[in-house]
Amino acid sequence: MDVSDLSVDLSIDRTDIDKQGKLLLSFSPDGHKSIFSAKRLQDYLHNVEKQTHDRCESHKTLWDSNTVNAHKTCFDWAAYNDDQTVRLAALSSFAQLGYFVLSNSPAEENQVLKIVDSFGHLRDTNYGNLFEVRATINANNLAYTNAGLGAHTDNPYREPVPTIQALHCVENTVEGGESLLLDGFMAADILRRENVEHFDTLRDTRLHFRFSDNKADLRSRVPLIETDEKIRVICVRYNNRSIDTINLPQDDVLDFYAAYQHFAKILKRSELATTFRLNTGDCMVFDNTRVMHARTSFSTGGQRHVQGAYSDLDGLYSQLRLLQRRETA
Repeated sequence: MDVSDLSVDLSIDRTDIDKQGKLLLSFSPDGHKSIFSAKRLQDYLHNVEKQTHDRCESHKTLWDSNTVNAHKTCFDWAAYNDDQTVRLAALSSFAQLGYFVLSNSPAEENQVLKIVDSFGHLRDTNYGNLFEVRATINANNLAYTNAGLGAHTDNPYREPVPTIQALHCVENTVEGGESLLLDGFMAADILRRENVEHFDTLRDTRLHFRFSDNKADLRSRVPLIETDEKIRVICVRYNNRSIDTINLPQDDVLDFYAAYQHFAKILKRSELATTFRLNTGDCMVFDNTRVMHARTSFSTGGQRHVQGAYSDLDGLYSQLRLLQRRETA
């Protein structure tokens, strides 16, 4: 039966409780009967919001540079591969904090593809199935130079945006080039607490993002802060290198720039970011809808070769649920 076949006058005609405590419902006008256990109803009421909004801020552990240290976020590659409990811990870290780091993986080209395959599915883009992050001549992206990068999310010009990014270090012998991760949900929460009008402005204003070179012209129109129907943050986007011309009604321009600058200044607060060196064989895997990443500048001497790849949340969360199911079986 399809929902279109239901009567518009559908109603509960009778309710009863049987000897086992189950609820018996009779519906009018078709006389259909349904049976519900008390546990099923309780589980439904308890889990309905969790099932619908398990990726929003209220189901996450928001963190800054101090509080994140209380959590285990780094896992050995061999243990992650061999021990289901370790992999469950790593994916749980991703679900709660938005990232995890794998150490001591093979320092080989294309290893990032194996890492992505370990938790989900590869997301191919115009950059290919993976992309190189190292200094190049005539780079079409600031990431491919030795300059520092401010906190940002990747590909806001793409719809849908790749929701997971993995960055694997093949070689790192340079001075500098430290990696930074920042909880964008925490930054959005700080903005809301400091000035709710600024939060509302970034939530309600849709901006154009764009990437264009001789092989692609990608565009989107999305807000910097995206929320669900209960105004809970479900996605943050921030990339001032990819934002297109900001065309807003004249009366909205000053309010927008005040909110935009406020958010930008929050993202530069040193107490929000966790900083570490991505050593040879390390790979950081993070939620591109939540966690912003950055990099300090590095010397032109030595080599820094990082390979990156994109994936999506559905595959990782699917594997996480399967591991949780096996753990409780």
